[in-house]
Formats: sequence, structure tokens, C-alpha cells
Amino acid sequence: MLKRFVVKKNERGALLRDGDFERILGAGRHHFFDPMNRLSLVVWKLDAPMTELSTVDYLLQHDAETAAAEFECMDIGEDEAALRYENEVLVEVLPPGSRRVFWKGLLRHRLQRVDLRAGAALPAALTAHLLQPALRGRAVAGVNGLLLVQVPAYHAGVLRVDGRVEGLLAPGAAGFWRYNREVQVELVDLRLQTMEVSGQEILTRDKVGLRVNFAATWRYTDVLGAFDKLAKPPEHLYRELQFGLRAAVGTRNLDELLENKQLIDEVVSAHVRRKFDAYGLEVASAGVKDIVLPGEMKTILAQVVEAEKAAQANVVRRREETAATRSLLNTAKVMEDNPTALRLKELETLEKLAERIDRISVFGGLDQVLNGLVRIAP
Repeated sequence: MLKRFVVKKNERGALLRDGDFERILGAGRHHFFDPMNRLSLVVWKLDAPMTELSTVDYLLQHDAETAAAEFECMDIGEDEAALRYENEVLVEVLPPGSRRVFWKGLLRHRLQRVDLRAGAALPAALTAHLLQPALRGRAVAGVNGLLLVQVPAYHAGVLRVDGRVEGLLAPGAAGFWRYNREVQVELVDLRLQTMEVSGQEILTRDKVGLRVNFAATWRYTDVLGAFDKLAKPPEHLYRELQFGLRAAVGTRNLDELLENKQLIDEVVSAHVRRKFDAYGLEVASAGVKDIVLPGEMKTILAQVVEAEKAAQANVVRRREETAATRSLLNTAKVMEDNPTALRLKELETLEKLAERIDRISVFGGLDQVLNGLVRIAP
């Protein structure tokens, strides 16, 4: 008939009579006279949240003093968020409308409420505290309700709240409450960037199909102005480069384009600079990387170039022959009027012949050799 219940020091118990709550039991041994076996015990751990909220609500209504002594009740409003600390260590971020109940006695609980209507930004100290979860000894629950951003050097962050651009974030860490609002941060590189417009199939004015590869370097000069006027500035720049390229190639003949490739660069650069001066974008340079001709057009152009070079070679050959003939004529005139020059020419010819002769037998003296060679030479 005597029933004993044991509650450990890190526990709390609830005495039930016929399954209905009767009272809270602290740590220790408890004895009850129960001849009808109507009593039972439910035990909870002090370091775990109280899950039987119906029991808590009953005590709050009928025994507020016991509820205040035993429980730490945390009720978060719809326009609030909260930071929950255990023994002065942040352990959880509580969303709006949430409710937590904890036992008093084993852990020191503290709740820091935040009014979400005051703004979306987190304090810098809290942001730095949460930005490296892998380096913390204990994970913080509920951080999915926060937006934590690390803006690298030479970048900026475009902050949007509920679809509106609210400002520009400097390099460093930043954090925002996501509750009751839609927060987005888009990272933007402020350095010079390269954009490739590759494989553009364009017809020239004389109906020759070309494949053009184009490149441009650009950067932001006014990030907020660019995102205020353009939904996606890089995509808009890409389309305008395409339009400028088609305007430059499609209105000119193939010969014009091949003779002056810089013409395409100048036309496209002028087009995009005129378009983006008011949009906060600067196109530093733009140029054609290469122009790919169709296969049959390559063959035709190769034949044209070959014919042009052959004609140029023929002209040069004829010019050299004329110069050589004129030089021979002048030499003949000099030797006709000067026997000594003629003799020197004979000696020069003899020297050239002697270079090819392995052995010479001389009969009748040197004069005989010279006279004989001169007669043989013609």
C-alpha cells in the first residue's frame, strides 16, 4: 500500500493521480499511501526543454507561484526574435511566435529579445560571433533564420530587402534577420572584368556568313545606379555587345572588314559606351579576337592572295631583269671605250674559270694561255 518514488538531482517529477496531474516533485525519495494504486510518476531532465506544455499551462493558470519557481517561460511575439543563452553561452536563435519552457535550477537561462521592426541588420559583434560555426565548441540552433554574408576585398554587396535595393555593403562581415522579410545580398566584383561574346554568326552586307569572337573589359562605376536601372547588368551588357557587333558587321562588306578590323572595335565601343554611360558601367576596352570565314570563302581568298603575290613576284622579276640588262649595257659601253677595263674583265673571267679547274698545263708562256682562253671563252 505504501508507494515510493525516487527523483534524481538532475530531474523533476510530476505526481499523477489516475493519470491526472497533481503536483511537482523535487529531487529525493517520496513516499505515498496508495492502497488503490492510483498514483504514478512522470520524470523530466532539468537540462532538456519541457515538452509537456499542457502541464505548464495548467500551473500558470492554477498555481502561478509554483510555475514561476520551477519554469523559465520564453514566449516570443510575432514582431520579435530572441537569443537564448545557457550559462551565458549563446545556444539558440528563437524565431517569432516560438515558445520555449525550461526547468530552473540546473542551468542559468537568459533571453535577449530583439524588435524586428527596428531594422534587419544584426549587431557587428553578434555577426562575428556566428560567422564561423565550425570553430565554436557548441553549435547555435536556429541560425537558418539569419543571413550571414562575408563580402571579400575589392567587392561590394548589393542589399535587397523585400525586393528593394536598400544599400551597398563594404568588404567585411554582415548579418541580417530574415524573419518577417525577404533579405538578399548579391556580391559584385568592383575590379575590371572580361566578357566574351563567342561564336556570333553574322551576315555581312554582301551576304557572306562570318563567325566573330569578341571580347570586352568592363567594371562598375556606380553599383547602386546600375542595379537601380538594370535587373542584371552583366546580361544587359552582353546583349548590347551582341547588338553593336551585328550593327558593325552587318552593314559592311567583307573587303571593308578584312582591310580594317579596327573598324568593328570602334563601332562596338562607341555603341556600348553611349548606352552605358548613364547606367553606372564603364567599358574600358573592346575588340575582335578573331574572324572565322566559311570553308569555301577561305579557298577563294587563298586563291586571290596567291594570284596577287604571283603578280607582284612577276613585276619584281621583270624589274630586276631590266636593271640587270641596263647594268650590262653600261658595262659594255665602258669596256668599248677603255681597253684596260676590257682586259680587267678578261682577268676576272679567267679567275672564275680557274676556280673550277683542278690542274693547268702551260705551254708557250702566260700570254699564250691568256690569248687561248679569250678565244675559247666566246
